[in-house]
Amino acid sequence: MDLVVHGFHTLLAFLAALLLLITVHEWGHFWVANRLGVKVLRFSVGFGKPLWSIRRGQDQTEWAIGAFPLGGYVKMLDEREGEVAPYELDRAFNRQPLWIRSCIVVAGPLANFLLAFLLYWALYWVGIPGLKPYLGTPPAGSIAATAGFVAGERILSLDGKPVDSWSSLQLMLVDHALSGDRVELEAMDNQHHVTRHALDLSGATDIHKADELMDRIGLVPWDFPIPARVGQILPDSPASRAGFRGGDRILSVNDRPVENWQALVHVVQASPGIPLLVKVERAGQTVSLNVTPLVEGTSSHKTGKIGVSPWLDPELEQRYWTTVRKPVVAAAETALARTWEITALTFRTFGAMFLGRASWDNVGGPIQIASYAGQAAQMGMTAYFSFLALISVSLGALNLLPVPLLDGGYLMYHAVEWLKGSPLSDEAMVLTQRVGLALLAALMGFALYNDIQRLLIN
Repeated sequence: MDLVVHGFHTLLAFLAALLLLITVHEWGHFWVANRLGVKVLRFSVGFGKPLWSIRRGQDQTEWAIGAFPLGGYVKMLDEREGEVAPYELDRAFNRQPLWIRSCIVVAGPLANFLLAFLLYWALYWVGIPGLKPYLGTPPAGSIAATAGFVAGERILSLDGKPVDSWSSLQLMLVDHALSGDRVELEAMDNQHHVTRHALDLSGATDIHKADELMDRIGLVPWDFPIPARVGQILPDSPASRAGFRGGDRILSVNDRPVENWQALVHVVQASPGIPLLVKVERAGQTVSLNVTPLVEGTSSHKTGKIGVSPWLDPELEQRYWTTVRKPVVAAAETALARTWEITALTFRTFGAMFLGRASWDNVGGPIQIASYAGQAAQMGMTAYFSFLALISVSLGALNLLPVPLLDGGYLMYHAVEWLKGSPLSDEAMVLTQRVGLALLAALMGFALYNDIQRLLIN
């Protein structure tokens, strides 16, 4: 029953995300087309036979929900797709000047970027919780050790830009690692002495995941002492199904004593899919619980997870955790910068993947996106909105790639038309769209293959 409920929640979170992201994208096309005088015949969320439709507005535009929700489209009046009455020729898409057609095409991805900006704006205004960027001991011989980092230092800035959380540090380093940059980090030790460290990332350009990148550099979060006591438990998680309760004090795993929370994390992460016998102290009694960690990651890098977070002493939490919260205007500025950074990073990651410097194992299809949506929704609205913002940026960036059938492909056609002074021939359009269809089919097939591989290793 728990698995059924978990699956339902995951599906609901996934469908809600799809509905929002697709609707926003297509609304961008529709709104600009409508404002620039192009007649819209149909606004569809989803492909295939409509499950529901209604006609509204002066133009009697058909609003529909298709049977297959993995996409959508806005159908405009166009002589290439059907006969157009003489009195409506001036409202046909193909009769519009190049700049109007380009504005309509680019409006979809821009709407996704706008959604991401608004979500980040709200998040930074309300507050985003995060781990302060304190460092643990860098492994001997690592890039960080060579740069002189020591345990206990807190990162203050990277190339002059403030670093307010561990996740921000990861994002900034991934961006620089893609180019193999040399960066300067400012860090403060326990005695409040500030030191500048030069970090050479030329040896860390082969990026797979942010966590793996940080391990390769040698920048690891400080293992501040956390008691082995259970705080929150994710619903429908292995820990929830095993009977863990908030306040449980972990005594041992497979009869090996657990001294702190970090020791528990290390055992769980090293045991993906392996049953564990966990003994806890509850109300003065010892209780035995059997739990099998979920398997996460790729076939080459598996890790276990049971879905619990530690209980934190309020004083300890205040010292090591932070909430990034800004006034409304500063929140808007930060949201704009974050949207731009993630958009640029997304394009650079696409480039790194095609150049073989980033792993294709991270390409995910609908199954992985649904899984992430479910996990984010379980973690709360902050995590879910962050997920939506990130996926919205990814959707906008993906659609701007110069691949026929995507918005970027049509912009590419428009650029060629502008350069040569006339549209591409019908034969060239058909040929390039067949190539684009093949590329998209290959990408979707690869994404589904990765999804299935993840399911098999789980």
